[in-house]
Amino acid sequence: MSLDLVFRDVRLVGRDDPCDIGVAGGRIVALAPRLDVGVPVEDLGGRLAVPGFVETHIHLDKSCILDRCTSQHGTLQEAIAQVAAAKRVFTQQDVHVRAARTLEKAIGQGTTRMRTHVEVDPRIALRSFEAIRRLKRDYAFAIDLDICVFPQEGLLNDPGAEELLVAACEAGADAVGGCPYTDTDPHGQIARIFAIAQKFDLDVDFHLDFDLDPSWTHLDEVCRATDRAGWGGRVAIGHVTKLSAMPEQARAAATRRLADAGVALTVLPATDLFLMGRGHDHDVPRGVTPAHRLAAAGVTCSIATNNVLNPFTPFGDCSLVRIANLYANVAQLGRPADLLGCLDMVTASPAKLLNLKDYGIAIGNPADLVVLDACDPASAIAEIAVPLAGWKRGRKTFSRSPVVIHREAVAASG
Repeated sequence: MSLDLVFRDVRLVGRDDPCDIGVAGGRIVALAPRLDVGVPVEDLGGRLAVPGFVETHIHLDKSCILDRCTSQHGTLQEAIAQVAAAKRVFTQQDVHVRAARTLEKAIGQGTTRMRTHVEVDPRIALRSFEAIRRLKRDYAFAIDLDICVFPQEGLLNDPGAEELLVAACEAGADAVGGCPYTDTDPHGQIARIFAIAQKFDLDVDFHLDFDLDPSWTHLDEVCRATDRAGWGGRVAIGHVTKLSAMPEQARAAATRRLADAGVALTVLPATDLFLMGRGHDHDVPRGVTPAHRLAAAGVTCSIATNNVLNPFTPFGDCSLVRIANLYANVAQLGRPADLLGCLDMVTASPAKLLNLKDYGIAIGNPADLVVLDACDPASAIAEIAVPLAGWKRGRKTFSRSPVVIHREAVAASG
């Protein structure tokens, strides 16, 4: 067998013993206990490797704008208004520079696949979209970028927004999304987004039910629209904090509806914790939907970043290991099997949400590999393991050294 590279002494999720991985032509061609060939070797020292983290919900276009905003209350409505004002002066170059900064953080944290939501409306037009398209080309060596265009400030109540969404889809958007709770006719927006998706054969990804009032929901309408369109397995909903406020019986019914319709769920712990429950002065609700419970009932679930350094989330380093650890803390998960589930929700499950057909460390797949400073999945999440290096299609894309403790020399006593 002719190989280009061998990864030596690798631990993989679901495999008890370390193994070697053989790569040729940028793809995995061998998995064996020991590969003895005269080619370059990357010795991973028995550390855990994953096929890269999968980010299903981030906003590259409006990241890193804290210095332009003056948020006082920390509410969702204020965040939308602050960003709406800031984006009026965004330029293509400005978006490209800020988004590149955020994307490089994500790459350095081991993310190899990503869906970014990009705002399209009469204020920003297609400037952010064009900037992110450039970014997709610029960083293809390290990450596969999926662009989901959506109207943050409404669709039917915003003349010109739909025409711009269609133009972005014609120009190569990978998915189309919506934000029904910002529109005067939420069900009408849902219908129009599905119509666009069907016209261009695109997956759908909604921002949905972003509040803590369990008395009403748009979730059922999204499921009905999914069934009508025959779009099961191609629809995702993000936030859905309303599910965290539902009694168990109501949440179980909603979970069955999502599973039956084939609608996936993305939970965004950092943003949801930051924005939800602002009106409470005690017993503040967490606002984080228990994704692990929905996953156990058959819903495809992911955990993702959402925003970085802006009014929606004024912090973030693009580490999905950290986000998974944050989720585990909030959801009170500590058993090894539960922590493995958290790792799954930033790797294999989001890959399923994005309908990735070539994801995973398996023969025939691209040699996408990220090595963590950990020896097992539970420790990786519990200890927020640092990604030490990554490869995309067999080419190294980033690296950092493990920490070294420099002990002080102790003088011999005479």
